[in-house]
Amino acid sequence: MDRIVYDRMAAHDSTHWWYTARRDILADFLAREGHLPRDARILEIGCGTGHNLPMLAAFGTVDAIEIDPAAREIASARLGKPVGAAPLPDLTGVERGSYDLVAVLDVVEHIADDVAALKAMAACLKPGGKILITVPAHQWMWSAHDVVNHHHRRYSKASLAAAIRAAGLEPRKLGYFNSLLFPLAAASRLAGRLTGKDDSDDSPPPRLLNTLFEAIFRLERHLVGRVPLSPGVSIITLAMPGGGSAR
Repeated sequence: MDRIVYDRMAAHDSTHWWYTARRDILADFLAREGHLPRDARILEIGCGTGHNLPMLAAFGTVDAIEIDPAAREIASARLGKPVGAAPLPDLTGVERGSYDLVAVLDVVEHIADDVAALKAMAACLKPGGKILITVPAHQWMWSAHDVVNHHHRRYSKASLAAAIRAAGLEPRKLGYFNSLLFPLAAASRLAGRLTGKDDSDDSPPPRLLNTLFEAIFRLERHLVGRVPLSPGVSIITLAMPGGGSAR
């Protein structure tokens, strides 16, 4: 990702509606669908500034990986121990067969060989382990945001499921989220394309709008994984080795 992306993340990951509401949605999804052991070992790959680490720590003992040095320093302070730097798809030095959950939250789209990356993550799982995956949806929504974030693709539900299965895994509870605000996001992307004002700035909107968007997005914590949502900005799933039980 461009340096500006990490700088904005560090500045806004505690206040921006997208970060704050998404953490609550992911926490509720994991609590309902993760079925993790009480002493779960968790690895977040591509943790950025570490803004998800406290949320994940509620489910077990967390390790993390981040390849950007400045973001890794911030994440290490938040985690209270060093964050690793092993890149995907190799994950050199990461323990194999050791984790109950691997979390890759808007990360897989950054990797050229997503299938190889998923295979490496699968090798890090204990028997019965799972990979929590979120990715951006809809290739037609490609914008300057994807360019500065160094994305290789946006996904459909079918293309994400195909990559997961090609890695020897099965997707569970695969569906859209950030659906309630999707019409607004789609209109914004299309307007930017038509006017030639495609903007990569993802700083928070004014406070009242930020609070409103956060409240609307957070409503999905009661829905994700329970009912199929209409098309959204993102896709979520739990991937498990083929034949694994979703309990």
